[in-house]
Amino acid sequence: MKSIKLFITLTLVMFTSVAFADYEVYKDYDLGEGVSSVTTVRVDANMMDVYLEGLGETWVTANKIAKDLGQIKDWHIYASELPQSGDFNLLLVVNFNSGADLEPSKERYQAFMKKWGEEQQKKTRELVKTYPDVREITGEYRLREILLK
Repeated sequence: MKSIKLFITLTLVMFTSVAFADYEVYKDYDLGEGVSSVTTVRVDANMMDVYLEGLGETWVTANKIAKDLGQIKDWHIYASELPQSGDFNLLLVVNFNSGADLEPSKERYQAFMKKWGEEQQKKTRELVKTYPDVREITGEYRLREILLK
């Protein structure tokens, strides 16, 4: 009986302290300027190399061009060391300097397409047709860093 009362008391204290939290944006923490676009992917067993090869010719190439043009800050691919656990085993991350970089821009689009070229566009269309055979996109997120003061 004593342990039940202790459990209830600790639970109430835990929830009450959360309810009275008074952190406030710009007073207690700031929001970072940069934005990251994160895609979670579930790559089928034994298909990681196949998928990475395709990404190298499509997603990576596109991000290298965008980075050279100053349209993105950076890009990363992260693979789980435990590939069969959880909802995803690969992260595709693109970092932008600010949220403004995500807004539509005819100038940025035209500059990118000029470097991307028609041949690369055709090649990409063919490669991405095979992606559903080896992977499933499980989520897409837009993240902004929280900077505690």
